[in-house]
Amino acid sequence: MRYIEPHAHMVSRITDDYEAMRLAGCEAICEPAFWAGFDRSSVDGFYDYFCQLTDYEPKRAAKFGLPHFSWLCINPKESEDMGLARDVLGIIPEFLKRSNVLGIGEIGLNKNTRNEITILEEHIDLAAKYDQLILVHTPHLEDKFKGTRLILDVLRADSRIHPGRVIIDHVEEHTVEMVLEAGFWAGITLYPESKATPARAVDMVERAGMKNIWLNCACDWGRSEPLAVPRTAIEMGRRGHSKEAVDALVFGNPVRFLSQNPRFQIS
Repeated sequence: MRYIEPHAHMVSRITDDYEAMRLAGCEAICEPAFWAGFDRSSVDGFYDYFCQLTDYEPKRAAKFGLPHFSWLCINPKESEDMGLARDVLGIIPEFLKRSNVLGIGEIGLNKNTRNEITILEEHIDLAAKYDQLILVHTPHLEDKFKGTRLILDVLRADSRIHPGRVIIDHVEEHTVEMVLEAGFWAGITLYPESKATPARAVDMVERAGMKNIWLNCACDWGRSEPLAVPRTAIEMGRRGHSKEAVDALVFGNPVRFLSQNPRFQIS
């Protein structure tokens, strides 16, 4: 089996996770910027974090033969402080020059507030100006449906944004079709206690089809599973999906999306 892990927060994981992922068939890891579990207090903290994502973490992954790519932003949980958010937006362009940066993400909404929407719009403007791919976080639980609709409205309001260059992540049964029907890519996130289990994810794929969908583990500080993608691939095989179909979903689809940025190169 081969697969791409397109959304994993490896700064929060131990080196044993890199080794296990490589042994399971992982061929590349992509790491979006995210909330650190606490609100950072200054732009300097984000500067150091972006250095960690673009310099230190790729070196750690390389020890296990894994290419490591990153996405940059200020997470929506920290967007309520608009002054800080705009300071962070101001330093992102210098990091977009780095060879392992794929785009802007994971941007989006958390509580669907006006401030979050404003900073989302400014992230999208930055992505358009620098011709970047976009990775979007959708809210959790009861806020997800409303938040996903708001995100789609904001994206469609900017004529510079091509839906095929945007992945809307953390879709669930009640949002996956609206995302795909609008022309965007959909990411299914696999968690042991929230989001989607392997069985739920395969159910969604069987209903929505495999085109323009990727699977990701989004492993972080909390209870999460770095091997969730290969575990879901095994579930697909158990249900009778062919090896070719599994490969197309867990390897071919993320490669197809990510290769829209020529920096995404794997051997």
